[in-house]
Amino acid sequence: MSKIILRLPEEFSFESNFQFLRRSPKEVLHRVEENYVVKLLQVDKELLLFSVREGRGTLIIDFLNASPSAKARSVVKTYVHEWFDLATDLRPFYLLAKKDDLLKSIVKKHYGYRIVGQPDLFESLIWAVLGQQINLSFAYTLKQRFVETYGEHLEFGGQNYYIFPSAARIAELSPVELLPLQFSRQKANYVVGIAQAFAEGRVSRAKMTGLSLHEAKEELMKIKGIGNWTANYALMKTFRHPDAFPLEDAGVHNAIKNQLGLRSKPNLDRVRRIFKKYKGWEAYATLYLWKSLV
Repeated sequence: MSKIILRLPEEFSFESNFQFLRRSPKEVLHRVEENYVVKLLQVDKELLLFSVREGRGTLIIDFLNASPSAKARSVVKTYVHEWFDLATDLRPFYLLAKKDDLLKSIVKKHYGYRIVGQPDLFESLIWAVLGQQINLSFAYTLKQRFVETYGEHLEFGGQNYYIFPSAARIAELSPVELLPLQFSRQKANYVVGIAQAFAEGRVSRAKMTGLSLHEAKEELMKIKGIGNWTANYALMKTFRHPDAFPLEDAGVHNAIKNQLGLRSKPNLDRVRRIFKKYKGWEAYATLYLWKSLV
């Protein structure tokens, strides 16, 4: 089968980024083996299964189930490039972080870690909503049930590989159909409502590309169920807004407490003051603070 080779920036750690992909055994949208990850994408009507592995200063994409069309090759190449955040020049952030008491030890330990993203905006928003007010393990359980029930799949080598359900498919549901998956009634309403916003064309990645952080947050927060945290999460993971910052995030607060040896978590005003130092790089400061908790 054919392959694609992507050149890596110097500031890229294969192990740190793949460690993130391994964080739950319940993950249903990719399968991580010892030194590669396998993922399924749909391009028009093509279901394409591919693996990503490390080369010498490169990522190598191998197509596993079919020889892709030229369009499909281009889509997969772009997807992987975005997935692993290869376009971001981290050097200015590292210069800042290495002089910062809060971040310098984390950056040294996890040098080359990037925002492993979710290029699909619908997936990013639904995942953020699924995780609201529950622990990460149960969020993965809900995601697994949701994807296996409503997503397309391909069987290959004795394994089932899934793609995330389409907004059009979920928009057709009644929220009560999600309750047997152990969705709360509120969460089911939010998920179907977000899907309907996409299906009706009220929101899309294309429409939001190029918007400022403030404009993009305003658009997302018009949709019921999307608050400041969820909007900022999607803007980090899908649009790579480097200044997206989930101010209210409990993980960020705990990481600051741990790194600075505080007796209690900082209040929001102190978090704001701390993050002023990272202006333009708030998303990456958040990323590394999260990483310090693992």
